[in-house]
Amino acid sequence: MQRPSNAELELLKCLWRKGPASARELHQAAAGVLDWSYSSTRKTLDRMGEKGLINGRNEHGIQVYHPAVSKLGVVAALSNDFARRVLEIDGPLPVQAFAESRLLNEDELGELEALLRDGDQANDA
Repeated sequence: MQRPSNAELELLKCLWRKGPASARELHQAAAGVLDWSYSSTRKTLDRMGEKGLINGRNEHGIQVYHPAVSKLGVVAALSNDFARRVLEIDGPLPVQAFAESRLLNEDELGELEALLRDGDQANDA
């Protein structure tokens, strides 16, 4: 999986929260964070499709986007990368670091813990 940029991550978070959405809906949902033009949102969505982060499907004449990557997989990959590159931690971040997350629910925290462990073991191999 190619890692999403900060802007791409914001659009993915909108899709994970709302479910499938049009470019206009995504633009409006992310407007408070991204503060850019609609054409920038469209260009970013095109790039995300090329990277395999999202899929688009025409529904009743409107292009509707769906995440092509799992929320937990992205969070685990970015977290493991951050722990290694920025914090210089040799093991995974503890799942308690995510306890106050507005993006993850209780059930997902258990799954994330396993992904963080597995990702750390994959990096050791």
